[in-house]
Amino acid sequence: MDGGACVTTRDFSPKQTVGCACTNNPLAAHVYVAMTRKKVKLAYITNDSARKATFKKRKKGLLKKVNELSTLCGIEACAIIYSPYDAQPEVWPSPAGAQRVLSDFKKMPEMEQSKKMVSQESFLRQRIAKANEQLKRQCRDNREKEITQVMFQCLVGKGLQNLNMMDLNDLGWLLEQNLKDIDKRIDTLNKASHSRGSATASSGTTMATLDARLKNGEKVQAESSDREVSMETAQRQQWIKDLMHPPEHVGLGSVLPFGDNNPTALWSNAFFP
Repeated sequence: MDGGACVTTRDFSPKQTVGCACTNNPLAAHVYVAMTRKKVKLAYITNDSARKATFKKRKKGLLKKVNELSTLCGIEACAIIYSPYDAQPEVWPSPAGAQRVLSDFKKMPEMEQSKKMVSQESFLRQRIAKANEQLKRQCRDNREKEITQVMFQCLVGKGLQNLNMMDLNDLGWLLEQNLKDIDKRIDTLNKASHSRGSATASSGTTMATLDARLKNGEKVQAESSDREVSMETAQRQQWIKDLMHPPEHVGLGSVLPFGDNNPTALWSNAFFP
């Protein structure tokens, strides 16, 4: 054929390819239809041929996983598979290797041997218990969301006439939890505001103390400067009085000259050059 279209179903499982009859035709347009893998029901397969095919496929996958686990993690592992389809059991990696692993296992104490050992029944019980816990947790979450919606409806004016006793009890519990959360938040905010107020008060006290000290320092400095000015004024007045009225025992010849030659001169050359 010169052209056309080929519709091919394909399961997107790892390393699985699907061929078609027209792969040799370069003009053919291939259309792949994705088919999702069906979830396998964990139940005994009653059909003999289907059960045998499933056994061979699953046995190959199991041995491959054991090999990968031993190689990637560097651990000792073995697998022994009995089946009605084989005369001899399937042993991995070899009878000697399996014997070595079993010998090491038997050397362990009995408590250690059975510590993580599970049977088909115990494994299913663990799965059932885990599923029940998940179901309870999901039911509790759904119930809390439902009662939260009822609480919001009550806040907008919807009455409580359609609620039974269980709904009212759950609503009261939810309100108590919300009130506790609100009280905790209020206490946290109050503590934070008190701590900020204490810090502000301490800083204000420190600033007031510094201001008082600065004011006192300015007063002391002003008083000392006033005393110095008054002393200088008194000295100048005394000098002028001495010049205007010299002592009687001092004559004209004893008048002291100005200048550098007189070490006791009243004015320096800076004022009288």
